[in-house]
Amino acid sequence: MNSISTQLQLVQDRIAQACQVSRRTPNSVELIAVSKTQPATYVKLAFEAGQRHFGENYVQEAIEKIIALQDIKSHMKWHFIGPLQSNKTLAVAENFDWVQSIDRLKIAQRLSQQRPSNLPDLQVLVQVNMSGENSKSGTHPSETETLCKAITRLPRVKLRGLMSIPEAGNVALAHQKLRELFNAIQSLLPQDDALQFDTISMGMSEDLEQAIAAGSSMVRVGTAIFGSRTAKEVKLE
Repeated sequence: MNSISTQLQLVQDRIAQACQVSRRTPNSVELIAVSKTQPATYVKLAFEAGQRHFGENYVQEAIEKIIALQDIKSHMKWHFIGPLQSNKTLAVAENFDWVQSIDRLKIAQRLSQQRPSNLPDLQVLVQVNMSGENSKSGTHPSETETLCKAITRLPRVKLRGLMSIPEAGNVALAHQKLRELFNAIQSLLPQDDALQFDTISMGMSEDLEQAIAAGSSMVRVGTAIFGSRTAKEVKLE
């Protein structure tokens, strides 16, 4: 067993234990293996160990990996989880299954227009900046409902829920606030849209247990699976 498969199993065990504490079933939480700055060979090792959902932050780097792993792409789900610029939406619309970082309507509109008709609808999450940090992307909580409702009217994209990256400190409170916002928006959406609005993406290597306790249905884990990044992190967009 390689070290990535061993680490992956440890993370899955943490998820299962956290679900047990919260009286949830382990399959109610999807693990996203965040592979940014990691080589395609590491992604393939995780795939061979059973992992299917992968998260990437940088468009150029991600496309290179998707091409390198084209032979297994049909068995994988690629999530774009980083800030997305307008001039990069076409590549994302053509190659990804999920976009977790929608923070303004313009980006959602471009993804909707550029999603190829032969592909399934692009699954999207609205990223919320719960703490108002200037260093983080995301829409303001007070503007989230309006953005969500606008996205539900777009073709070729399907609004699935909310994502956040909590401020360091009281992450448990931040997770709880996102869950409350999710519940509030879900209750205000038309019935068909509310049924599809089923995903809360929060929790990473350090805080996945608190996120699951607060109701997260997706956790985004990189370091705990792949170890420290193999290359100096640079903005590749």
